[in-house]
Amino acid sequence: MMATLLIFVFTLINYWSVTIMAKFNNFISVFKLFVPVITMIVLVTSHFDWTNMGTTTSQFMPNGTASIFIAIGSAGIIYSYVAFQTVINLGNDIVKPAVNIRRGIILSLLISALIYISLQIVFIGSLPKSIVNAGWSHISFNSPFADLAILLNVYWLSTLIYFTAFISPVGSGIAFSASASKSLSSMPKNKHLPKFLSKSNNKYNTPRVALMVDFIVSFLLILMFKNWALLSRVVAASTLISLLTGPVVAGSLRKMGPDFKRPTKIRGMKYLAPVVFDLISLAIYWSMFPTTVQVIVIIIVGLPIYLIYDYRRGFKEFKQKMYASLWMIIHLIGLSVISWIGSTDFGGLNLIKYPMDFVVIIIFSTIMYYWAINSSYHSGYFDDARELNSKVNMG
Repeated sequence: MMATLLIFVFTLINYWSVTIMAKFNNFISVFKLFVPVITMIVLVTSHFDWTNMGTTTSQFMPNGTASIFIAIGSAGIIYSYVAFQTVINLGNDIVKPAVNIRRGIILSLLISALIYISLQIVFIGSLPKSIVNAGWSHISFNSPFADLAILLNVYWLSTLIYFTAFISPVGSGIAFSASASKSLSSMPKNKHLPKFLSKSNNKYNTPRVALMVDFIVSFLLILMFKNWALLSRVVAASTLISLLTGPVVAGSLRKMGPDFKRPTKIRGMKYLAPVVFDLISLAIYWSMFPTTVQVIVIIIVGLPIYLIYDYRRGFKEFKQKMYASLWMIIHLIGLSVISWIGSTDFGGLNLIKYPMDFVVIIIFSTIMYYWAINSSYHSGYFDDARELNSKVNMG
């Protein structure tokens, strides 16, 4: 009930204006940046012991290297880093996008990494020796940093952390609500979703219909996945699958439109794109079986909508589009099978043991990437992209 109410509040804030959303989010960002810094300073000055990190590899990683990847895929770590998408999806509302989009992406990733890594180091170092000696499996905190502050008798910090734990997700929720509605409202341009989703003919220029549809879908997902840990894995895996197209599009456009104007240039894309594609595929695998299969099934459910709208268009270029997208279908099925027969560390049958499962995914994904960029073709959408690109101001 509370989750539904919060999502409704996020929707209302974005319903009125992107400007209101941005100002509110800037206010929330103060808590998201300063409270972690204050927390680290207070905990380090209260108690810190470097030997908590361990003096041997087995002490530093008592559950092996596989546990690191499990945490990345199933503990919401990936979800914590996807805020950079908001910068891209709200690109039309950004001043000097050629400069600020790239700057926003880089800074969001660097700041997130710096804060999360520093917090983890401080948490481990600040734990009382008695707790560390009992073993990491015996640590059972409801709210790790707040409980640690209580153990160290810093009660005011515990109160501040609990307050921020409520405020911080609100900022993320507002930003993601705006980002998701922008993405949904742009999809009808491809003529595979109803046009009414793109309506924003109000004085605030917000895609209100898309916002309400996103709210309904969010409500349904909450009903389906009532466990927060499972929901976070599902959302992270879904996000990663959507990111698979990024390196493919980049590689295809470098091949098909080498003369396109590019205000923001990334060198070495020929090598970077397949590496990123492989890493995303690995991260999907880390979400663990059967979550990987569940997410893929949810995505495939949307296929009939695509087919209905393509039927209305007379199945124009249908064979070419099916061939060009076949790599994605094969790739998702392949990841599902590998996840099923993969290492027990990631929920599989252990027919392919760790770390050989990683090798199999990298080889398989690399083949899929080159199939994907070589299956691209010159469509009407490419002509639209060329026309739009010709209007780009490089000044």
